[in-house]
Amino acid sequence: MARLHRGAGVPRSDAKIRGEYSPGMASAPASLVDILREFLTAHEQLDQLGEKYKRDELAFSDLKEFVGDSDTSVLFRLKEKCHSLFRPEAGGSIVARPREALFDLAVGSLFHEAMKFREDFYQREVYGPRVRSLRAEAGAEANGLFLEFERILSTVSTRLEEGLAETQSLMAQSWGQLRVLLSEQGAEGFVTRFLIERGETLEKLGPPGLGELLAAIHGDAAAGYVIAGKSYLASGHYEAADRVLAKALERGGDRDQISQLSAYARGMAAYLAGNYPESLVGLNEWAESGSAGDDSLKDLAHSAVSSLARLVEGDNRDQTLESAANLLEKIHPPG
Repeated sequence: MARLHRGAGVPRSDAKIRGEYSPGMASAPASLVDILREFLTAHEQLDQLGEKYKRDELAFSDLKEFVGDSDTSVLFRLKEKCHSLFRPEAGGSIVARPREALFDLAVGSLFHEAMKFREDFYQREVYGPRVRSLRAEAGAEANGLFLEFERILSTVSTRLEEGLAETQSLMAQSWGQLRVLLSEQGAEGFVTRFLIERGETLEKLGPPGLGELLAAIHGDAAAGYVIAGKSYLASGHYEAADRVLAKALERGGDRDQISQLSAYARGMAAYLAGNYPESLVGLNEWAESGSAGDDSLKDLAHSAVSSLARLVEGDNRDQTLESAANLLEKIHPPG
């Protein structure tokens, strides 16, 4: 039987066990997550701007947050991130795929259409009042100029209606392209996690909702929840993993696989909460359920259980450490 010694087996991966590292460690998925985050923010802002416009409550400061020529606006950030991810440097070995290039083009068009709407709105809200205030003090020689100003301003309202409608249409079309892009790429754990976390926002965008989107990406919604659960486990977010794995089970996922992963999640969550007997129960269930999963999960569990020698106190210490030693042999059998 494996033996535990006080102070021995201190895990080098304590930070990872506790989820103390950034998902940005996976560069490509994290970049796509950034694009998704900015896109959904832009979509929500545009919906709000449209409602304010209908109520005649829209202010130029609202538009500055939505679109502009700096990263203080969400559409500028979205455009730049799309260019960075989907426009490979000249001479590089990576070539943008058609769907990536098309989505990048759609976002670029969305940005420029929104900028035109912003400029028209600025003319109506800022130039219009200034022109009319100056006309009363100007001489007759300026009549031609003011007539031109009025001609321009008279067309602004029509252009604003058309510009808002075109911006909203491009936003909807861009969302459609992004969904296709996700389904073609087969989104990885970080992307799937983000979609699940923003499920309520996705439902507000209209069909397809979260379930349909996960099915398009992963084959069925349950598979998407399992992938998200595994990603949470790898990141040390065990309670979140258990929640999404329960969703996978509700949607008809593989009960044996999900039960095994859930047991691991509960065991590691209990470890972090300092409930070491409960942690051993969960991890034992995981270890005895057949294949104990991938090596990274085994290593984290082994590190956690090994550390109990320096953590467990009280009357039941010897019994707990004996159970821990038996579990270590199940995780990494001797020989």
